[in-house]
Amino acid sequence: MYCLSSKLITTSTPVVFGVQTRGMATLKDIRVRLKSVTNIQKITQSMKMVSAAKYARAERDLKSARSYGHGAQAFYEKTDLVKAEEAPKVGTLLIAMTSDRGLCGGVHSAVAKKIRAVMKTDENAANIKIVCIGEKSKAMLARQFPNNILMMFNDIGKRPPQFTDATIVANAILESGLQFNEGILIYNKFKSVVSYITTEMPVFSLSALSGSPKLNVYDSLDDEVLKSYYEYSLASLIFYAMKENACSEQSARMTAMDNASKNAGEMISKLTLQFNRTRQSVITRELIEIISGAAAL
Repeated sequence: MYCLSSKLITTSTPVVFGVQTRGMATLKDIRVRLKSVTNIQKITQSMKMVSAAKYARAERDLKSARSYGHGAQAFYEKTDLVKAEEAPKVGTLLIAMTSDRGLCGGVHSAVAKKIRAVMKTDENAANIKIVCIGEKSKAMLARQFPNNILMMFNDIGKRPPQFTDATIVANAILESGLQFNEGILIYNKFKSVVSYITTEMPVFSLSALSGSPKLNVYDSLDDEVLKSYYEYSLASLIFYAMKENACSEQSARMTAMDNASKNAGEMISKLTLQFNRTRQSVITRELIEIISGAAAL
């Protein structure tokens, strides 16, 4: 039987021929690690600069994109849509807004955590369908809820989101034929450079929109016009969530790369000190050996 304790005892035994004890870093090991950490720091600093430039653009784009989401939400509020608990339970749609890229802290995991909480507390979890926007939500949820995944979208986050991207997602949801009376779009709402809020935004079905009690205050709303506006409002909400999530992601990545650069700097200082001390001890030991040999003669 393989014994771990015997391995530990063996590895701590000094090696013959005067070689340094195993487990203690040599000058070469420290030099290699120091070079590796220095290269990592250069990469994280470069990624921080890139994320800062992308964040500045994402923040500018978010200001103009907010009108899409706020306009659709205002229409839903003014028409007093039928609540899900007042309608017969048909199904629930969850839209997870993430991207394909990582190294941005807990932005994507916060969305997945929200969905897991909904799946755990909802008694009708079998009828919940999940739309994963981005590879990160797919990787976190597809294995745990394979039967609840309705569709997945990739190539998100590599470039700034456009309204065309939101239209593709909205059309795919509408063409899937899914019947639901309650929908939740989960995304990260940008708050400041160092913070964001994982937010739930309601998404209503066409039947709930057509059955709203205050819809008759609007003139010339036939079925075709209502359907067209519903498609546009769904795409607007998804586009708004994409912009909010993209801005939150870039700010979180910029903060994460800044923290990584600081941690690498601290590690470089410790490794440099360790390297100097190890080199000094090696030189001292060699001098002692030379002096002892000369004294023996």
